[in-house]
Amino acid sequence: MKTVNLIASLFAIIVFQSTNLFSQNANVNQAFWVHEDQVKPSMQKEYEAVTKDFIAACKEHNIKDTDWATARVDGGTYLSISPINSMADFDKNPMAPLAEKMGEEEFREIFNRFDKCYDNHRNYVVHLIDDMSYMPNGLNTNTSGQDYRKWHFFHVTPQNVAKLRNKMKEIKSLYEEKDANQYFRVYRSGFGTNGDYYLVVISAKDAQTYAKTSAETDELLGAEGVKLFDEMMQYVQKYESKTGRMRSDLAYTAVK
Repeated sequence: MKTVNLIASLFAIIVFQSTNLFSQNANVNQAFWVHEDQVKPSMQKEYEAVTKDFIAACKEHNIKDTDWATARVDGGTYLSISPINSMADFDKNPMAPLAEKMGEEEFREIFNRFDKCYDNHRNYVVHLIDDMSYMPNGLNTNTSGQDYRKWHFFHVTPQNVAKLRNKMKEIKSLYEEKDANQYFRVYRSGFGTNGDYYLVVISAKDAQTYAKTSAETDELLGAEGVKLFDEMMQYVQKYESKTGRMRSDLAYTAVK
């Protein structure tokens, strides 16, 4: 979760370095602030316990102007994902009301418990790219009943960004033409990410359903799909994938 000092320092840095990203994507692509906690294997139960205590405190004191979804990546990394609605969001400290209502000592104790759970954590911004994503029934990150996640990272060098983007759009067009049943969302790395990449996120009920739908999609796309994917990989510097699940029990939505 977000420690007190990290919140302040992150806001100060991003306001200056993310301005161009927002101006280029205004009214087009939703930005998300991701806080990543690399939790120690021995501390994952404690991390989840303190997260639930933190959420309970937010609910008890009716904390507004903050929402986050949570994903657990296999291996023990936890992602807290919050939408960024405008540059004005960076002027806010949504935790200030909680500190005031709880009292400084109790508030800091919660974050002291968090800090014991990991040695490394970081913050970064990603942008959901509408015209590269494939969700025929409407672009939505909340996929009810499909909490399993597969994250595909396509790292790219600056000279190949446009070529990779265009090839990914060709693949999306093939999915549309074939009316494929495997949907995906595409994100672009922003401030604070490790390297430059496009991220393709696929939701499914579970790993077995993901594998079955992937196999069916490969068969549907056929030789043309194989050709396009091979061409796309010519522009990829490095590929990696991760699996995990969304954790609704570790998420918070403010009461409107």
